[in-house]
Amino acid sequence: MYYKTNLKLNSNIEEDFTSLEIQYDEQRELAWYRMNAHPRPCFTPTVVGEIQQWFDEIINGENPAHDNLRYIVMASHVPNVFCLGGDLNLFLQHIRNNDRDALLHYDEACIKAMFLIHTDLGKDLTTIALVQGDALGGGFEGVLANDVVVAERSAKMGLPDILFNLFPGAGAYSFLSRKVGMIEAERMVLGGKLYSAEELHKMGIVDVLAEDGEGERAVYEYIRKENRTRNGRRAFKKTKRLYNPVTLDELMASAKIWADAAFNLEEKDLRMMERLVKRQSVKFNQ
Repeated sequence: MYYKTNLKLNSNIEEDFTSLEIQYDEQRELAWYRMNAHPRPCFTPTVVGEIQQWFDEIINGENPAHDNLRYIVMASHVPNVFCLGGDLNLFLQHIRNNDRDALLHYDEACIKAMFLIHTDLGKDLTTIALVQGDALGGGFEGVLANDVVVAERSAKMGLPDILFNLFPGAGAYSFLSRKVGMIEAERMVLGGKLYSAEELHKMGIVDVLAEDGEGERAVYEYIRKENRTRNGRRAFKKTKRLYNPVTLDELMASAKIWADAAFNLEEKDLRMMERLVKRQSVKFNQ
């Protein structure tokens, strides 16, 4: 059965956020958080901060709507785009201003949010990503941090960072190496390839492959099935994480290497980043 959602229901929407839309489905113990960043659909400091703020509210029990949550779903409000990754324009500003601390602070903020997703906010939650469009770089890392990935068939995901002589610095290798092994993870990080949802489904990275327009329905269907055996699934997930876990220390150490590498970029690499920002801006504002 398909349960239709409606983002215009004001009673279900958090009004305090400018780049994040929250919807609660109390009957199914579910909350959606849909990214709507400006001026480009990427992990701007604003959207990262609002995600962290909402997570903190859930962790601290500040809202009765959070009391019975079992599922949180990461999605996008932007048609055909999940997330285009890190804020490349911000990268350029900090690099040209020689402000390594500011760049590292931004990456660490992204990593803290990714780690909370990966560890279910320390709660009895299942985290789900619904990908309906492009998830690139940090956007793909955000997808990988979730317990479950649902993707529509036309979705594309990949790690293009190597094209401007950098590597993804918010956990891509850590998450991928646990999912598909070290060799395949290295190939994906250094190859810069854009993968279809179907390819990633065959690799075991996408858990549920949905037809276009059927992503939300597939999320609800997954939840319905998980609820049948939720106790066993949750216990197994905890056991699985005992083996080769992704730790916050590991992610933070990688962030420092990433920041150092960013300040070793040459002018040609920065120009490539500038071209990517322009392409993203044109595509988003068409």
